[in-house]
Amino acid sequence: MKLRVDRETCTGCGLCAEICPAVFEMGDDDLARVKGNAVPADAEADCREAVESCPVEAIRIEE
Repeated sequence: MKLRVDRETCTGCGLCAEICPAVFEMGDDDLARVKGNAVPADAEADCREAVESCPVEAIRIEE
């Protein structure tokens, strides 16, 4: 599983980083970004929750 954050859509609410800090972090520009290239298998459920919880649908799953 790979994820992508649309940084033009992201509002920087930080919800994804709260739900799944192993995969998401807030950048210096206060927008979310994905750590690394691939999601660890044990973090996939939290990633899916973060995707579903994003208020502006800025996160996409690329499998």
